[in-house]
Amino acid sequence: MKPSFLSGAMAALACAGLLLTGPVQAATEAPAETSDQGINSMPPDDSLATYKTVIQASDGSAEKQTLILNNVANLLKYFGPDMVAIDVVAYGPGLRLFFKDNVNAQRIQDLAAQGINFLACENTMKAMNKVKADLNPAVKTTPAGIVYILKREKQGWLYIRP
Repeated sequence: MKPSFLSGAMAALACAGLLLTGPVQAATEAPAETSDQGINSMPPDDSLATYKTVIQASDGSAEKQTLILNNVANLLKYFGPDMVAIDVVAYGPGLRLFFKDNVNAQRIQDLAAQGINFLACENTMKAMNKVKADLNPAVKTTPAGIVYILKREKQGWLYIRP
């Protein structure tokens, strides 16, 4: 079987990321997914903060939970709430941090009152047979935690995994 090669022009377009492989949507058409919580949409990035970070919580250990919340508190203390935007995204065993009966529940509510966003992965919630009522009231949800993190990185947010 002979290898297939792109022509010079096609190869240049492919390298530049300009080679289209599917139908093109007209610029005036609305996107297929309009929900801000939809898996195909970007989370809104309306923060004016100088520093933006998304922190992954995927470890269920008490020590890791404390470390994550300490990192958040230290960033807030150093930069101040107007200079830093922080999203803490929990999935897998890390979702336990967001349970309403977690020992850190009040600390999460206090941090949320200072503008920190806490987001629980709905995929993990389903796998653990949890519903929104099982979570701390300060916690929001996102369809897929790892996808949310990837989208924040694409928006230029810094990724931290303590």
